[in-house]
Amino acid sequence: MRENPPPPTTTPDLARGEIAESSTSKNRTGSSEPFPGPTENPSPFPDQVLENVLENVLHFLSFRKDRNAASLLHLKRMSVTDEDLRLVADSFASFRELLLVCCEGFGTPGLAAIASKCRLLKVLELVESVIEVEDDEEVDWVSCFPNEGQTHLESLAFDCVECPVNFEALEGLVARSPNLKKLRLNRSVSMVQLHRLMLRAPQLTHLGTGSFSANENVDQEPDYASAFAACRSLVCLSGFREIWPDYLPAIYPVCANLTSLNFSYADVNAEQLKSVICHCHKLQILWVLDSIRDEGLQAVAATCKDLRELRVFPVDAREETEGPVSEVGFEAISQGCRKLESILFFCQTMTNAAVIAMSKNCPDLVVFRLCIIGVYRPDAVTQEPMDEGFGAIVMNCKKLTRLAVSGLLTDRAFEYIGRYGKLVRTLSVAFAGDTDTGLKYVLEGCPNLQKLEIRDSPFGDGALRSGLHHYYNMRFLWMSSCKLTRQACQEVAQALPHMVLEVINNDGDAVDDVEILYMYRSLDGPRNDTPENEGAGKGEVEIEATMSIG
Repeated sequence: MRENPPPPTTTPDLARGEIAESSTSKNRTGSSEPFPGPTENPSPFPDQVLENVLENVLHFLSFRKDRNAASLLHLKRMSVTDEDLRLVADSFASFRELLLVCCEGFGTPGLAAIASKCRLLKVLELVESVIEVEDDEEVDWVSCFPNEGQTHLESLAFDCVECPVNFEALEGLVARSPNLKKLRLNRSVSMVQLHRLMLRAPQLTHLGTGSFSANENVDQEPDYASAFAACRSLVCLSGFREIWPDYLPAIYPVCANLTSLNFSYADVNAEQLKSVICHCHKLQILWVLDSIRDEGLQAVAATCKDLRELRVFPVDAREETEGPVSEVGFEAISQGCRKLESILFFCQTMTNAAVIAMSKNCPDLVVFRLCIIGVYRPDAVTQEPMDEGFGAIVMNCKKLTRLAVSGLLTDRAFEYIGRYGKLVRTLSVAFAGDTDTGLKYVLEGCPNLQKLEIRDSPFGDGALRSGLHHYYNMRFLWMSSCKLTRQACQEVAQALPHMVLEVINNDGDAVDDVEILYMYRSLDGPRNDTPENEGAGKGEVEIEATMSIG
């Protein structure tokens, strides 16, 4: 089964939790918008990997009792069709869990098949997936759940479904699901409707609120705070799309018990965040927008002493804008949240001193992703390269497995990574680097490296060849807008016949230069949907020319 490649973006390491996602289709067009998520242009020609896998599974599970035992399917970055979902629903009588993360190609008919036929379903979670909606094919999938008796549902997440849902059917479903613990709603669910659902399900532990705004006229608004107060088990809150700050006090009653708060869609300012965060002493996971500014981060540092994961996303990722968060808020977090294990931080300016402080104050960091927006940004105070800051991270954070670097870096920074980053499995590089020697340090010094993603960096053929000894141990290598040639890619492909190597050029006139290199392990062999194999016309090749070398 082949994992989808990262998209060609110019902003480093944007995914909300994973390396950037994109389609496996012929139209491999990634998104460079500041908010990570699936591609905007889902595949019109999905590959058949999932269908083949399901057919093979059914071939081996020939006995009814074996098929009854198959109950769980988790897919990530896959093209999934409605027919695939129907096949799952028809084939496995005891199917219980479906989790689709960053998938695309399916719509409400497929969801309807799962809802209507999988009567033992406990988990249906759609996370950052693209659900295709055609007016003539849209199905009221929520109404397809059995409407008699209690359901087995424990988790229902459909916040990425853009089309409205039948609220009456949803309310009835929630009422018939006494075991429901996790509910994540889409933006079509209003505050009044959210109130009704919470009254039906006071047992919830995880809630995604939907829009968190008033999109309907009511004579008298319900007591939202009482509804939240009744949900005594709530530990995780997310959603807050199109947020109305006046409604924020409604969540105060549950803040004391929260361990996870996701404000990554909530454009709240520092004062609004402070009114909430001052109650969140147990918080371990926090996702926010940089609209909270350094002042908001300082409030987090003062209150959330048990924080383990922080993600700060940009409202505006353009290089020419003045960023609202900086090394000031970053260093405050390192001083106040010393149990931190994972951080993703977008900013316009940073200093070595602040990063060094983070490495010393938070030695338990496992994930460190610092995304300095802009090209080759130096230390904001000294104007020196950011080498010593990132060097301190790999030296002092002994548990580090995931690292994203950006800013002005020389070969010295990559020498530090190669020397001290012995546990690093995933490395993302954007707008950074000096010579081929830098990447050579990494490929020769990081024995556990599995995923390497490089964008807009000066590494060339020599750097590519330096990893020949290690590529068989890796899951993938992605290099875009570097200094690679087709000849070097062909040499690597010949030296590593069991790897799949793809060259992707958006410029049809490019003869020898390589815009994107994607190399990966695959049990399935080279792709069969490249333009050459599909008989693509000249126009398609000019948009994107893809060559698979296997």
